[in-house]
Amino acid sequence: MTINVSNARRSKPKIVVSDIDEKRLTGLSTAVANRMPEIADELLAELERAKIVNSHAMPVDVVRMGSMLGYRSEDGQERQVTLVYPGEADIALGKISILTPIGTALIGLSEGQSIEWTARDDRRHRLTVISVRNSVEAENEPEVAHHGC
Repeated sequence: MTINVSNARRSKPKIVVSDIDEKRLTGLSTAVANRMPEIADELLAELERAKIVNSHAMPVDVVRMGSMLGYRSEDGQERQVTLVYPGEADIALGKISILTPIGTALIGLSEGQSIEWTARDDRRHRLTVISVRNSVEAENEPEVAHHGC
């Protein structure tokens, strides 16, 4: 029996997304589909493969909107970032938009999980989530700021 290594490497980890994030991010993807079709399609694909759970039942170690997390890239560098909506993004402050390839790759991952993602320059990268912190403020803030999404 032969295993196709490229397909095995490309298999994505199981992810969990809250019902609230799923609804808002589906709306966001639809809203930007004409301007950013590739990233909108990738985000929708991630949402379609995710296990959707009630926001109150979300595991504490899963990346969701507003999560502060640490990850390690394949070169061993570690970064601390916050996953945010596009209007809140500020790379200098470590606020990564969900509408970036890395932001889309991060949603739904839990501590210890790794994923391969493709940057805008078509280079493949791999990252591993090493910590996730979700505060009550982070969970509630998007509700107010993005009520219509």
